[in-house]
Amino acid sequence: MPPRRLRQSIWTLLAILASAPAFVLGSQTGHLPAEPPPQASITTPPLIIDSLGKGTAPLDGPWQFQLGDNPAWSASAFDDSPWEQLTADQPWGAQGHEGYTGFAWYRRRITLTPVPGAQPNFSLLIESLDDAYELYWNGQLIGSNGKLPPHAAWYRNQPPQIYGLGPARTGVLAVRVWKAPLASFDSDVVGGFEAPPVVGSPEAIAARKAAFEYRWLRGIQSLFALSSLYALVALLSLLAWFRDRRQWIFLCMSGFCLAPMGALVLDGAMFLHWPFNIELALDQPVYAIQDISLWFLLVSLLQLHQNRRLVRVVRIAAVINLAAYAVDGILIFWFAQWARPQQIADALLTAVYTLIETLPLVLVGFAVARRKQLDVARWMVAILAFLTEMLSVLQVAVQQGSRFTHWTFGDWFLKPLFTLDGNPIQPYTAASTLLLFSIVYAVYRHAVENSRRQNALEQEFKSARELQQLLIPESLPKIPGFTLTSAYRPALEVGGDFFQIVPLADSSTLVILGDVSGKGLKAAMTVSLIVGAIRALADDHPNPAHLLARLNRSLHGRMQGGFATCTALRLTSEGSCQITSAGHPGPFLNGREVDLPGALPLGLTPEVEYQEAALVLQPGDRLALFTDGLLEARNASGELYGFERLQVLFASRPSAEQATEAAVAFGQDDDITVLTLTRLQPA
Repeated sequence: MPPRRLRQSIWTLLAILASAPAFVLGSQTGHLPAEPPPQASITTPPLIIDSLGKGTAPLDGPWQFQLGDNPAWSASAFDDSPWEQLTADQPWGAQGHEGYTGFAWYRRRITLTPVPGAQPNFSLLIESLDDAYELYWNGQLIGSNGKLPPHAAWYRNQPPQIYGLGPARTGVLAVRVWKAPLASFDSDVVGGFEAPPVVGSPEAIAARKAAFEYRWLRGIQSLFALSSLYALVALLSLLAWFRDRRQWIFLCMSGFCLAPMGALVLDGAMFLHWPFNIELALDQPVYAIQDISLWFLLVSLLQLHQNRRLVRVVRIAAVINLAAYAVDGILIFWFAQWARPQQIADALLTAVYTLIETLPLVLVGFAVARRKQLDVARWMVAILAFLTEMLSVLQVAVQQGSRFTHWTFGDWFLKPLFTLDGNPIQPYTAASTLLLFSIVYAVYRHAVENSRRQNALEQEFKSARELQQLLIPESLPKIPGFTLTSAYRPALEVGGDFFQIVPLADSSTLVILGDVSGKGLKAAMTVSLIVGAIRALADDHPNPAHLLARLNRSLHGRMQGGFATCTALRLTSEGSCQITSAGHPGPFLNGREVDLPGALPLGLTPEVEYQEAALVLQPGDRLALFTDGLLEARNASGELYGFERLQVLFASRPSAEQATEAAVAFGQDDDITVLTLTRLQPA
């Protein structure tokens, strides 16, 4: 994972505020912080390159150099002898012009003598030149890289550039350079050439550029491999989250692991040719997402999610961090050349999110203080996350404004611990690699534990479902003088509806149908309690009103704040029916609702008396009992099934299964149970 861009620290702010106004870093016209001392006129002999054939030759040695800008300086006849001399193997900031930004010119007189039979044309390779520039050969513009002010555009990482010199023999190569305002992470020894240009045949120059790009690719192969591994883990985590949206840990891991690949693309944008301010502005949300994802990943892995106050603090920090990065990115994008105000704002914003980025220290410390009983995998993630984040924060804090503080111990963070096949492995790279593997292992352990808990929960549901199947009869007993149909459709895997058919000693039959408040496993367990109580009380209390009163007293205080509605009726083969309701919807007789005395549901208060209604069912009469899941079915637009549809439905004398299917097709929202009783003709 590539190191983060070096952001502005408090030291930068203090140094900028203390610096003299003449040290404005945004010069675009070549105004100098101080006039350099005059130098004696030096007649510079031309650089003579003899016998140049298929090879290359560096344009090293002294170049004439002048700060400022004048288009006339590109002319071959211009007398540059009063200019000072610099070499092209290091920036002008390292040769007496520390911190200078703006325009400057390089000039070099060159004489090329090709070998006999060599191609007449030559090419020029610029390996590294900071920042935007134009090339002139004998006063003619032959190429440029970036754009000069007033509409400046420059690039953070530039691949070598090739320019054609044509049939060059003798002339003046003039380079017009513009150095952008120093960013907060720049040193003051920058600007202009960092390596001498190279001249040669087009084939040799192309080969040299290819060799440079090969070395560059070889040097980042470990970085690319690590970032690719991060991206793979991010993709797998995202797929796991899509399968189960409740597992937010996978989404956090995906966000954390996607950032390195995004940073690699942006920081390695030398082949994308994106302007510096766009690249740097796009870096900001990448780092914000990585920080925030890591924080919430730690909250989950360290089992801190139950502490609502701490989670609220993390959320607030995430909002502040994202806002600070976003504002910083906007400033970089829109005001890249607005040096002083932009750098002051950048200093303040950097102070904010650099402080917030120490949050892993707080989370790990909180887990230690609470003595969380965590496994080794989770503690390894915590330790390595803290170490990685702190390395990043310290690297940023030390290197920001280093041109003012002149601190050098921050270079330790960039020095490789060792080299692997030409790839430097820095402390941050090593720590982030270990962090990745620890996170993968910890999340794997978390997934295994979660799967084990899920399997145990599913087993509980399976046991409850099997119990419920025992409580709700699959094969209906015969009721003398009646035909019976039933249907039961839970909204979840287990439900809260129940019905029981209990033959009595006097040849009559008790039919009880009810609905427990709530859904799922808790409701199913309450159903088992009610059914057991009904079976225990039925023989001693065959009267429906007495049975419900006794059942209500048994359930009071045992339903954890819930309740149950119920309809109980006693049938004889002659068609007489005693019916009682405990807050349950009345049954329908031949398509019309039976009016029953109202009463409280079961389990709310112990002293409730229930009243009975008496019916005589004639041959052909059909009595339909149902739970409120049938009445409260809801379609996609939120409309309830309602009493009017229910009357039309039961007027058609459906079977229990047909009535249930009609409600399910409309839109099931709760458990549905239907029971129909039809009086037969006497034998």
